[in-house]
Amino acid sequence: MATRDIALTINGRAYQGRAEVRKTLADFIREDCGLTGTHLGCEHGVCGACTILMNGEAVRSCLLFAVQAEGADLRTVEGLADGDRLHPIQQAFWENHGLQCGFCTPGFLMTTVEFLRDNPHPTEREIREGLAGNLCRCTGYQNIVKAVAAAAEVLAAAKQGARGRRRTSGHLPAAVKSTPRRRPKVRRAGPARARRRRSGGTTR
Repeated sequence: MATRDIALTINGRAYQGRAEVRKTLADFIREDCGLTGTHLGCEHGVCGACTILMNGEAVRSCLLFAVQAEGADLRTVEGLADGDRLHPIQQAFWENHGLQCGFCTPGFLMTTVEFLRDNPHPTEREIREGLAGNLCRCTGYQNIVKAVAAAAEVLAAAKQGARGRRRTSGHLPAAVKSTPRRRPKVRRAGPARARRRRSGGTTR
């Protein structure tokens, strides 16, 4: 089977590996990059458990080949938390009991990231429609909807607060503005067991 070199960025870190052209992006993320927070359910693009962000857009990673992600910027559930501090969406799911077994949770979280980015003040109906492509094996939809609504309020308040701080803080010093961004370190993809990653508070 033909193989190809693959270089991409996941959660701000560069990864390089070699994979068969038939290998799915979900399997490459889990097996070659060691990021097992992305879960595989139906493997037909129906359940949404494997949802990640690819160049800012929610995609089913089980329906893409790894070679199709060459040069792409990916974000998985491992990239949500800031160290030990949960992302507001993760915190809302925790506080509103929006997960039970946790298997579907990574897909719901990543779907919600895109959904609230595009619709920061959703109605309940819009939330239900936005999450319609994700299936919950424990049928906990009511609390998931509540969690997304709660997250929307927290994110909107944080955004409003940030705007207020910008209005009162004035302009940043030139030295701060011109600080160059560090280039991400390239990590060689390998067996998952060699580099286990946190799964964003969910179970495998």
